[in-house]
Amino acid sequence: MPDTPPPSDTVRLAEALIFCASTPVTEADLAARLPPGTDMRAVLAEIAGAYADRGLVLARVAGGYAFRTAPDLAPALRGGVPEPRRLSRAALETLAIVAYHQPVTRAEIEEIRGVTTSKGSLDLLLETGWVRLRGRRRTPGRPVTYGTTPAFLDHFGLDAVSDLPGLDELKGLGLLEGRLPAGFRVPQPGDAAGADEDPIDGPPLPGDAAAE
Repeated sequence: MPDTPPPSDTVRLAEALIFCASTPVTEADLAARLPPGTDMRAVLAEIAGAYADRGLVLARVAGGYAFRTAPDLAPALRGGVPEPRRLSRAALETLAIVAYHQPVTRAEIEEIRGVTTSKGSLDLLLETGWVRLRGRRRTPGRPVTYGTTPAFLDHFGLDAVSDLPGLDELKGLGLLEGRLPAGFRVPQPGDAAGADEDPIDGPPLPGDAAAE
């Protein structure tokens, strides 16, 4: 016997909640506003199916759900959208390092890039909301660690940091060409707290005054 589809009023309410939200809505957020016992997967599948051939689609981003423009319409819409602020090459490199190596300190970013990272690059990334202060290393000086934010995932259409392209995907996209150095690798991205990291919003500990 096929599963009973969710009530239309429940689907409509979920659709409205997602449409009106300024950030991606999680299943837990929806469950808190929908009737008890609602089959969330069925509701989301119903909405996704209804928008499958529309100008908007239901996308899973940053751990939640949001309506996004259908990918095939992007070329037609791009001309009327203001050009977003372009990041410098240094800021892009810094963002990539933070995304793939988080949690990472300024000193570690500079070691990976091989050059000094200007304060402006990190300030710009913090200003865009794509990078955040996330913790402090349990090392002398207790330097601040950086990581990406849900806004970063939302902007780039990712559900989780682990969805970032790996080495083979980067090659397939043409972003890595030619002979790569021996031992070159793209780290498996993740955003779990490191064993040597304390939360940024935790109580101050000895040595904090000397931190970055």
